[in-house]
Amino acid sequence: MKVMKFGGTSVGTPQRIKNVAELVVKSGKGNVVVLSAMSGTTNTLVEIAGYLYNHNADGAKDTLGRLEQKYAKVIDALYATDEYKAKANGYINEIFRYLGTFHKQLFTAKEEKIILAQGELISTHLMTYYLQEQGVNVTLIPALEFMKTDMLGEPDQDYIREHLMPLLTSEECIYITQGFICMNAHEEVDNLQRGGSDYTASLVGAALQAEEIQIWTDIDGMHNNDPRIVDNTTAVRHLHFEEAAELGYFGAKILHPTCIQPAKYANVPVRLLNTMQPDAPGTIINNVAEHGTIKAVAAKDNITAIKIKSSRMLLAHGFLRKVFEIFESYQTSIDMICTSEVGVSMSIDNTRHLNEIIHDLKKYGTVTVDLDMCIICVVGDMDWENVGFESRVLSAMKDIPVRMVSFGGSNYNISMLVKEEDKNRALKALSAGIFD
Repeated sequence: MKVMKFGGTSVGTPQRIKNVAELVVKSGKGNVVVLSAMSGTTNTLVEIAGYLYNHNADGAKDTLGRLEQKYAKVIDALYATDEYKAKANGYINEIFRYLGTFHKQLFTAKEEKIILAQGELISTHLMTYYLQEQGVNVTLIPALEFMKTDMLGEPDQDYIREHLMPLLTSEECIYITQGFICMNAHEEVDNLQRGGSDYTASLVGAALQAEEIQIWTDIDGMHNNDPRIVDNTTAVRHLHFEEAAELGYFGAKILHPTCIQPAKYANVPVRLLNTMQPDAPGTIINNVAEHGTIKAVAAKDNITAIKIKSSRMLLAHGFLRKVFEIFESYQTSIDMICTSEVGVSMSIDNTRHLNEIIHDLKKYGTVTVDLDMCIICVVGDMDWENVGFESRVLSAMKDIPVRMVSFGGSNYNISMLVKEEDKNRALKALSAGIFD
């Protein structure tokens, strides 16, 4: 059994829905297919919720009407028979009548989440009807019947496994379900925060001990560098889960860094595939390490560096704890950290409370701030016993000023902080120095 996830752009038009249906049928029976909402739908539903929060019923109705017209055109282009056009229109009309009732009641975050869930419900019903029209044996399994979070908002993996397994009654059937949406511990409609539909696919694959989790997008896997900046990049065909997490955090937009953790712990491989090039091998992610290999370079923009210098830090205990507690009090995470005998430098990507953080840090030492910085991350087998790997990286950066270097915190990356204006030059230098 495989779990196949398709994002919003992959099902963003009637033709793309047909293309996905063809891929699903070609992959065989017994698989579970996870779908996002059609591209643009969730944003429109957020807009409708915004009008309802502001008690603007007319704005909500106008936006709802435009979305309903969009789906009427999708249905007309997607189905060939009057029978299935009538089925799909009947379901869509029911959904939009329901959405039209929300202006009559008190509108809270609870109602907003119900509204946002409709996008995935629509896309999965449209796909199910289309496959049925093609004569495919398909079953729609509602995510709200098995996908649940606990009191901390984390997925309840025991509940998911216990309630999902009984729904899969035949190996001769294709199963369709919704990504992103779930029930919470209070039995209310909610959503998965990290990674959305990718997270759903990972949780389902882990619960079922699937053969493979496939994440289908319109991007050709992960590349060894940013193809918008560096020429002649190549797709990375294999990554360790830790390497994928590093790349996901440091700029590889194809995958949220935490959404594949359930697959990692269940030892279920994840494969990134391209709906535009379905025959390409994609990128496989698993727990197998390739020793002695540098895989890729990624970058993360909008970084701020903060340095605090104090003689009180020398041979003192508790100093770093006080510093970290300041960041914790403002719910600001730290990306990189480097220390010396009398100073500590940190980088953050959230400057919402920067002024308050600087004010509090000045109680303990002299504070300096560098704005408009960028983290460059080199990912691969960076175990400290691999003699010469760090020198290859730093040698490639010999003509570029580096504010911070982090090495040893992970066996899978070396991170460097540079000015944003030097990012492109740094990526090109690393590509030439490492991959050429």
